[in-house]
Amino acid sequence: MAARKKSEEPSINVDEVLTDEGLKAVADESEPAERKAVAEDGPRTVVVAEDEAVNRMDLVAMLEDSGYEVVGQAANGEEAVELTRKYRPDVVCMDVKMPRMDGIAAAGIIRDENIAPVVMLTAFSQTDLVKKATGAGAMAYVTKPYEESKLLPTLEVAMGRFAEINDLLDNVERSERKLKETTDQLKETEEKLKKAEDTLEERKLVDRAKGLLMDKADFSEQGAFRWIQKTSMDQRIPKKRLAQAIIAKYGDPKPSDSGER
Repeated sequence: MAARKKSEEPSINVDEVLTDEGLKAVADESEPAERKAVAEDGPRTVVVAEDEAVNRMDLVAMLEDSGYEVVGQAANGEEAVELTRKYRPDVVCMDVKMPRMDGIAAAGIIRDENIAPVVMLTAFSQTDLVKKATGAGAMAYVTKPYEESKLLPTLEVAMGRFAEINDLLDNVERSERKLKETTDQLKETEEKLKKAEDTLEERKLVDRAKGLLMDKADFSEQGAFRWIQKTSMDQRIPKKRLAQAIIAKYGDPKPSDSGER
C-alpha cells in the first residue's frame, strides 16, 4: 500500500473520535469558517428571487452551504415582494429581469416598506439596469455567474448598510420626538406664564377697583371685594372687565388736551 502523504488528511486518534466530545470536535474542525460564524448568531434568513430555475437552485445551494437559511424562493417580482412581506428575511437576493414584475420595481416596493435589504443579481451587460436598481433601493449587486467569494461579502455589506440606515432613521425619529416633547413643554410653559401674567393684571385691576369703591361708594375693603366677586358671578362678567368698568366710572378723568397750563 502506498504511503499516504501528510498533506492529504490530518492524523486522527480513533479512541478520541469514538466519544461524543471527539465527534463534536471533528465536526467543528471540518465546518467552514463562514458557516460557523453564522451559526453563532443563528442563521441569516434570505429570500431568493430568480426566474431561471437552474440558476435559482444553484444560488439556493450556495447560500445553504454557507450557513444561510433560504426561507422563500420566487420566480418573479410579485412573488418576491409577497415572500419578503411574509418572512421579513435578513436579506433578499433578486434578479433584475423577471416576469410579471421586474426586480427593480420589486426592490422599490421592498425599500419603500423598509422590510429588508435587497442585493440585485445582474449580468455584466446590465449596467444601466444596475443604476436603476440602486436608485430604486437596492443596497448592492452581484454580477453573474454567482461566486461565493463575491456573493457572501456583498450580502454582509447590504445587511450592514441596511442596519446603519435604520439606526440613523431611529436616531432621527428619537430626535424629532424629543424636539416635539420640548416644543410641547415650551408651549405649556408659555401658556402658564401668560395665565400668570393675566392673573397678576386682573389682581391689580381688582385692587384698584376695590380702592375706588371704598373711596367713592363708602365700601369697606371686604365689602368692596365681595361686591366685585358677587357682581361678577351674578352678571357673568369676568372680574377683569368689571374692574375695568369700575375704574372707567370712578377713576381719575384723563387730562384734556386743552387743560390749564
